[in-house]
Order: sequence, then structure tokens, then C-alpha cells
Amino acid sequence: MHLHSFGTPRGIVNPVIGKITRSPLGDPTTRADHVLFADGGLANSIDHDWAGYAAVLSPEDSRIAASVPLPSVFGVPHIDYLQDGDVVLLLPSGGVNVLYRRASFHNTILATERCNSLCLMCSQPPKADNDSHRVAEILRLIELIDTGCREIGISGGEPTLLGEDLLRVIAKFKSLLPDTGLHILTNGRRFEDESYATRLGAIQHPDLMLGIPLYSDIDWHHDYVVQAEGAFDQTVNGLYNLAKAGVSIEVRVVVHAQTYRRLPQLAEYIYRNFPFVAHVALMGMEMFGYVHRNLPTLWIDPYDYQPELEEATLTLAMRGVGVSIYNHQLCTIPRSLWSFARKSISDWKNVYLAVCETCGVRELCGGFFQSATKKHSAHIRPLPGPSLRVSGSTLPEPMRRI
Repeated sequence: MHLHSFGTPRGIVNPVIGKITRSPLGDPTTRADHVLFADGGLANSIDHDWAGYAAVLSPEDSRIAASVPLPSVFGVPHIDYLQDGDVVLLLPSGGVNVLYRRASFHNTILATERCNSLCLMCSQPPKADNDSHRVAEILRLIELIDTGCREIGISGGEPTLLGEDLLRVIAKFKSLLPDTGLHILTNGRRFEDESYATRLGAIQHPDLMLGIPLYSDIDWHHDYVVQAEGAFDQTVNGLYNLAKAGVSIEVRVVVHAQTYRRLPQLAEYIYRNFPFVAHVALMGMEMFGYVHRNLPTLWIDPYDYQPELEEATLTLAMRGVGVSIYNHQLCTIPRSLWSFARKSISDWKNVYLAVCETCGVRELCGGFFQSATKKHSAHIRPLPGPSLRVSGSTLPEPMRRI
């Protein structure tokens, strides 16, 4: 997840990862994996039995903080939403990172902030810092995630830069959380190495999908968008190697001023050359990261590329290719595409504008990224209700959230 807070640390020498418990656990032998959430009377209970917990976390600036004989962070604001089973990382700086929320369907692990591409519209600008420490944190996190978790995403940066460690992570997910779907966002370039793709396939994770971007049917055009020469060939070779290894693939296309014109040709290219692809996601741009500095190059009102989006979507759908539209508001796309639109934006960064309050199909619409409040389509408007709804009470859920 990407939820961060800061408080006052006490006795934290090394990072601590643990599951939240809001109620004291009676048996000290069951406490080692848990971070005790201390609020109210508990936060000021001098006589409380603190023994055995991994750490203590409190939203209050407790008068007994100094006497708690455990790693702890006190006075952390805005963490009342934390529930039993959520997993947090406490840092020596007093930072509190929420790694997993048990009640959410939108959990994503940031595997690394390094990347070998430099996409024009990257919403998570890469950093060159060595963050290999994340691997141990992820392996520990897997041990703490609830076994009923429906799905986890892995993103970056570029996760395949972890090399063999990424395969370790996937194997551990299979071992400890075999019923949890795993969706990995990767540029796919590393899988040009057939042996790497083969080793991934050999893990035989029962519910693994790789989301791989392809921005054009023309090599130099894709390379320009990702700012990496040779990336198109590497990605295409990687797609074939992954298919040969039996790995499920989703192709992702972010639509903006540099990609919308050839959407129909790209749809045709995907259909003819990658018949093994399980799903294609045509995605609206997130107004974050590098988008701001490249906005003159990237911006087009989504309303203005309706013809290309419609042709590409229907080309794929009529040929039996699973296709979805992500991150688009219903008022910006043709009515013929509503059945392909998904509520794709993760809950912690999903908002609606004031103008949406009176919209008759708001509950069916995916809304906006928080960053879209700064710039969005000029055609956002409330729509009539029941007479324009698609069949059924809701639109289909996305295959994978972002």
C-alpha cells in the first residue's frame, strides 16, 4: 500500500513488521507477530502486560510512552482506520507504512522503486537507490497476510529488477497463500531471457497474471513512450516467452495524446500476434508523477478520443479478446462502451467531483484518481439515471485493480 504516517518512535533500532491487534492477546506466545494498537485507556495503562508483542502503535501521545518496554511509535495521526489483521511497518524514524489492509481488495506491494524504463506518463517516477531491503520485508509480509486475501498486486518501479528474488517472492506466495491471486505489473522486458520466463512458469502459481504495457504496434513509437531504445522488441519477445512458459498475460495500454491515434491498429496487432493474451486493459492516464512535466506532450481530453477508443475496444471484443476500459468516467465514453468500463481505481486514491453528486449513474462509474482533481475532462457532467443504465445493477468488476 502507499499509506504513510509519522509519530514519535521509542526503542526502534530496526524496522518492525507486524499484524495489528486492537485487543490485548491473553497468551503471550501468540503475540510475536502482532503490533498492539493502543488507544484510549490502554494507551495510558501503566499496569498493562506488554510482554511478547512485536511492537506497540498508538495514535495518542501517551504519558507512559517512555515506559513501554517494546519498540513503539506514539502520537501517530490518522490511523484510526487500522483494523485487526492489517499489517504495518514501523521505522526507526517514526514512520508507519501500511503494507496490507485486511478489509481491502486493493492491496499492492511496491517491490522496488528502480526501473529500466522512463515512461513519459510514469506515475511512480523511478529512483536509483538500492532498495533490495524490500525483499526481506515482502517475504515477511507474506507470512502475515490473511489466508483469505482474494488478491495482491506487485508493482514498482520494475519488479523484475529483483531478478531471482522476484521468483522467490512468487514461490512463497504460492506456498503460503495459494488461494490469493497475484497480479504483477511489469514492462516485460526482462522476459526476453527465455530461461527467466521458463523459471517463472515452472513455479506454477495457480493464479498469477502479468500486466505488461504495449503502447504501439510500431517499434520506435513504443520505445519513445517508454523512453528506452529496443524496449518494443524486448517486450514482444518477452510476451512470446511467457506464453510458451504458460504464464497468463494482460496487455495494458495507457491512452494519451501519444498513443490514442493508433489504438485501432494496436488492437488489430494484439489480436493477430498475441492470441494467447487473457485480457487487454485500455487505461486512462493518472495525473501524477512524470505526467505533470510532460503534460503538453501527453494531454488530450478523453472525450476527444472516443472514436479510436470505441473502434479498438469493439475490434477486440468482437474477436473474442477480453477487453476492459479502466480509469474513464462514463460521461466521457460512448454509451456503446459502458459495459466494458470498470471500477478500476483503488479505494485509497478514488474520488468523485462535486458535479458527480447528482449523477444518476454515479454508483456505476469508476470516478477519478485523486490527482485528477487538478486536471480532467472538460465534459464531466451528471447523467440521467435508470433509463441509461446498462443491464444489471452494476458494471463488472475489473480483472485487476490499479
